[in-house]
Amino acid sequence: MKLYGFSQSRSFRALWALEESGLDYEYIAVNFGSEEGPHGSKSPEYMAINPQGKVPTLVDGSLTLTESGAMLNHIARKAPDSGLIPAHNENLLARYDEIFFFVLSDLEQPLWTNGKHRFALPEEQRVPQMLETANWEFAKAQKALHHHLEGREFIIGDSFTAADILVAHTINWANRFNFEVDPELIAYRDSHFQRPAAQKALAIVS
Repeated sequence: MKLYGFSQSRSFRALWALEESGLDYEYIAVNFGSEEGPHGSKSPEYMAINPQGKVPTLVDGSLTLTESGAMLNHIARKAPDSGLIPAHNENLLARYDEIFFFVLSDLEQPLWTNGKHRFALPEEQRVPQMLETANWEFAKAQKALHHHLEGREFIIGDSFTAADILVAHTINWANRFNFEVDPELIAYRDSHFQRPAAQKALAIVS
């Protein structure tokens, strides 16, 4: 597998999962925003792989994935012994899916709204008032996350899964963007970021 990534992106999620999985992979750093070289995100070579010019991109043989959540699930399913997905417990798998949908639709969207209206969109398309809305939406989603965690070490079940990767990374993203993140959630992030696979992934993207 090849993972094309950039440090300030969702690439860390997939890289962390790959390290946890034990699967063989190659990490290729993308020069985000550049049109030069085969690894510039706007270069013809990279656009042929990911027409949106976004990162991350995961290539596994004839399969190309451009959504980080799909990458996590693909990696988890390719390494069933890693425990990254609760494949043999129907109820836990349903809860796993619920957490994925919650994070991608509710928890991370205010963060991306913040990023778009601070720097990602062309200046004439930015709406400063959206920043306050994003703060409100994140605070609401954060309360729901507390309900899911209920003081547990893991977001579902009694062991680490790719859902913990997704949640911990999103909490870290919120903290980097200066959202008000509850101390309990920071502690949850910190505990999982100490995992050897997370530390190795952080070193690669740093």
